[in-house]
Amino acid sequence: MRALGAPTFLLTPLLHLHLRIFASPHPRTFSLSPPLIKISHFCSLSRPVAKITSMAEIITTAAATAGKHVAGEWFSVPELRLRDHRFTVPLDYSVNDFTSPKISVFAREVVTVGKEEQHLPYLLYLQGGPGLSTPLTPSSMSQFKSSEELTDYLRHFRADNIVNDAEFIRKRLVPDSKPWTVLGQSYGGFCAVTYLSFAPQGLKQVLLTGGIPPIGSGCTADCVYRACFEQVMHQNGKYYKRFPQDIEIVREVVNHLAESEGGGVPLPSGGILTPRGLQLLGLSGLGSSTGFERLHYLFERVWDPILVPGAQKKISCHFLSAYERWLDFDSNPLYALMHESIYCQGDSSKWSAQRIRAENDGQFDAIKAVKEGRPVLFTGEMIFPWLFDEIHSLRPFKDAAQLLAEKKDWPPLYDIASLKNNKVPVAAAVYYEDMYVNFKLVMETASQIAGIRLWITNEYMHSGLRDGGGQVLDHLLGMLNGKKPIF
Repeated sequence: MRALGAPTFLLTPLLHLHLRIFASPHPRTFSLSPPLIKISHFCSLSRPVAKITSMAEIITTAAATAGKHVAGEWFSVPELRLRDHRFTVPLDYSVNDFTSPKISVFAREVVTVGKEEQHLPYLLYLQGGPGLSTPLTPSSMSQFKSSEELTDYLRHFRADNIVNDAEFIRKRLVPDSKPWTVLGQSYGGFCAVTYLSFAPQGLKQVLLTGGIPPIGSGCTADCVYRACFEQVMHQNGKYYKRFPQDIEIVREVVNHLAESEGGGVPLPSGGILTPRGLQLLGLSGLGSSTGFERLHYLFERVWDPILVPGAQKKISCHFLSAYERWLDFDSNPLYALMHESIYCQGDSSKWSAQRIRAENDGQFDAIKAVKEGRPVLFTGEMIFPWLFDEIHSLRPFKDAAQLLAEKKDWPPLYDIASLKNNKVPVAAAVYYEDMYVNFKLVMETASQIAGIRLWITNEYMHSGLRDGGGQVLDHLLGMLNGKKPIF
């Protein structure tokens, strides 16, 4: 689930939704004829007390729930016309509309110039992570009086309520409440599969790009990380093969950090950069098409130049600042808090990535790797409990993170019986070497979705929609519209 850029392509109308949780901090720009809507949340801070009913009941009631919708005036950017919408929606769809606290959802509608008043079909775009467009910032979340209250609030920010919000808005925005097409990228694809499970009546077609989730009951995080650690090691090997000079540079940095007072170097925001923290750069650096180069260029400027003979060697301010920008937890703490919960249905994650990392016989121990003369391995899309000690913006939420890791009563996100009886046309781009969404697990889930059409390719990485948006979308739409052979 990665931050992506801005492909350009033409479609029939598109709706861009960023709902509740996983939206990129770098919004995607499209050139297209359909409306595009981008959604984020402005959240109220009162704590709901709710009993979760079945997903089907919740989504059925969601469409009938009264809510306020305010549409703004059209305005212009080059070649596009935009209009902002705000919807008042329930925080908790499982309780009476008058009982639930409300949150305000912001939406931006985008059409090509001259098509503002046309009745065009919609394509809902659900973007991936790890950035979070919701304004649940460190400062706003600090308004909660306890970690328990914050945890109780955050439980409403998963794929089930993303679907609730989408259905709420579809009923109020789409003429005659017609079904729309959904494009789900990365975590957005996970949400689209939840949509297929519980509200297929709202869907005309579904397009998935690098976003087919594991759908087993309990918590599937352990199997995800076992598979992903293997792919992460493969990506590390490819990185160091391309930039062999970085093997020694990274070892030097690890040694410097380990030998520094307190086991690390202070970060500009007040946290600390440790050897294990350094390895987090793999989160963005190893899984996208340009990630290797960006990571290499970052390490090219890791040291301050020695201007005075005998001066102490220091990590540059440029590197330390860039490190924090790469992680971006100061503006997007919700990703760190909620990431493992996206794999939970009726069981807790128990800090899955940390436990599975420990199973890898010290291969990801940076200090041990240096002592043994091995390359230091970067980690991938994994959140560890020590982040809430070492990253300044996350420290206030350490107790809440622990409560979320222990939480067991997560509601269901998928309905395998419904997926096996799926009637909605679905096409998916599956990236063979995807570091974030494991190919083997994808194929297991795909076998459970009736009628899904797969395009399996190693031409693109997880960032395929950014790197080749026109080609990827054309291929998927062609599969659904009969222009591409299925077999």
